[in-house]
Amino acid sequence: MSAPERSASSRVALGGIVAALCITIMFLTGVLPALYIAAPMFAGLLMLILVEEVSVGWAWLTYVAVSLLAAIVTFDKEAALMFILFFGYYPILRMYLEKIRLKILRALLKQVLFNIFLVLDYWITVYVLGLPTFEDTMLSMYIILIVSGNLLFLMYDRLLSGMHWFYERVFLRKVLGKRR
Repeated sequence: MSAPERSASSRVALGGIVAALCITIMFLTGVLPALYIAAPMFAGLLMLILVEEVSVGWAWLTYVAVSLLAAIVTFDKEAALMFILFFGYYPILRMYLEKIRLKILRALLKQVLFNIFLVLDYWITVYVLGLPTFEDTMLSMYIILIVSGNLLFLMYDRLLSGMHWFYERVFLRKVLGKRR
């Protein structure tokens, strides 16, 4: 087998492995409903592997495939929605956002993107999926949810930075013995 063919087959294999792992993680929301937020986040982390090892294009293609499968086969449609609307593509998009030199602008764009996701997720969850809302509660409940969601996002973004560093500096160099 020639080098380009081996390269293409390894890309397809890695994309398939990452997609299978993502779907397995998303499928776990049906077994452990408490994972409905964590599962899409962890599945999104796997996209970093494709960005680093194959290409951004393969990562986007895998994101689309996992999104379609998650919408069909996962029991928790809200978790699938979170993956589709944000956590599946954010690790890929983040690579472009990190190129913005002005740190304040970069942080602001990330927060705006996440808050757009919050609004879309809420709207689709309530008006399309028909899940109950907090209509009888106070405005303070919405504020608490928005603030806690944004804090969770900041921790997730930090986790992505740490995972990228770990993958490059520890896993590739020390475990696999590769140099970039």
